[in-house]
Amino acid sequence: MFLPFLQKTLQPVFGTFEQEEFKKFVCMGFTLSCVLGAYWILLVLKNALFCQLVGPAFVPFAKTFSVLCLVPFLMIYSKLLDTYSREKTFYIISSCYMFGAFIFALLFLHPSIGEGTADVVCAREGLAFWSTQTLAFIWFVFAESYGSLIVALFWAIAADTTLPKAAKKGYSLVVALSQFGGIITPFLIGGLPQRLGLQGNSLSIVLSGGVIFLSMLMMRNFFKNTPEDLLVSYKSEQTKIGESSKKRPGFFQGLKLLVTHKYLLGIFCVVAFPEVLMTIFAMHFQLLAAQSYQGVALSSYLGVYGSWVNITSLCCLLLGIGNIARLLGIGAALIVMPMIYAGALSGFSFFNSLDFLFILLVGAKAINYALNNPAIKQLYIPTTHDTRFKAQAWIETFGSRSSKQFGSLFNMLIPQLQARMGQLAGIAQHVVYSSYLGIAVISLWFFVAFYLGKTHKKAIEDDQLVC
Repeated sequence: MFLPFLQKTLQPVFGTFEQEEFKKFVCMGFTLSCVLGAYWILLVLKNALFCQLVGPAFVPFAKTFSVLCLVPFLMIYSKLLDTYSREKTFYIISSCYMFGAFIFALLFLHPSIGEGTADVVCAREGLAFWSTQTLAFIWFVFAESYGSLIVALFWAIAADTTLPKAAKKGYSLVVALSQFGGIITPFLIGGLPQRLGLQGNSLSIVLSGGVIFLSMLMMRNFFKNTPEDLLVSYKSEQTKIGESSKKRPGFFQGLKLLVTHKYLLGIFCVVAFPEVLMTIFAMHFQLLAAQSYQGVALSSYLGVYGSWVNITSLCCLLLGIGNIARLLGIGAALIVMPMIYAGALSGFSFFNSLDFLFILLVGAKAINYALNNPAIKQLYIPTTHDTRFKAQAWIETFGSRSSKQFGSLFNMLIPQLQARMGQLAGIAQHVVYSSYLGIAVISLWFFVAFYLGKTHKKAIEDDQLVC
């Protein structure tokens, strides 16, 4: 009785669904809710623990290190896809991260690490050669890679099991439901140690592993209970011929597809551009937050921030922001985004307080999740199976992480500017340089968004593949 009521209630916002189709997208939404729930816990703790153990000024170096580590991660990811089915690959990778979370929880239990003062983990744990700083860098890579690989794999599975017409209305519903994971877990789990009076974050890390396990159960339920006719991918005659005549690609085939097709390069750009700007905004936010909060208080504050991002994103979706793509087309949704970020850049250029940056980041991230992400995921539908899985992995990991890396390299100017001009003047000058960079990025973003929207629309109308 609950699902029919929910379907009828949400129909004015997301459109009309068949009953089984609605069940499919609800199941996908709650699966992604668990994935993002675990991701937001790890994201909050990644930033809080790293700032506590190493310092916020070293975040750009950690992002550089994490990008370099993506190559072996992608090699393993591609090998798993070549060996196992898409769902088994999801279970294997998720299991590795679940057990990894438990291991990190044990390592962070050591009191000297929790305080961020010791140089070495005690010898009785067999890890005497690991400094706390090294552990912090490895933890940073672990948390970053989860968001890159698992989220990308989920959306690759979604694109491989959804037709374009259904995706227009269904993807926004999936994203809306997924926000509950991002709302609940950062606040309840990320801030739990502070509410319980604990000195470390190991309990939150263990619970993140539990949420990852729940995501595997939800994915199993999705494939078990969804009818076969609702698990078909976008097929034209070109798809069938192409996939029957080609052998499975290797690890670098995804990169080759990316660099040889301007459509995929365009997707790479619309993934990367908001991340570049958000990395710059976030650096200023983290510097101010680390000045105001320490230890588990910082984890709790960032947990509240994460919850508000997802609450705002959910509100945007319930207010019908997804109808821009559903009624006006993917192109309209893509073009609106650089306009919104132009406004965010203007605010960033004139105001630099913790409260304002909190609001700015919450708003920009929320709209990116609610509007831009579902539109980008639909761009993969008129492509081959290998493009959806292999090329998308390169785009979602290197597109997102390399753009954060570029933003991080730009953020490395802050210490140099402060050394030359003073603390406050150096920050102010970095804001000026950020504005110049932002104007260039947003100008290019407009043209790329227009091209992608036009190309996607033509491919769907002609029942053809883009690449």
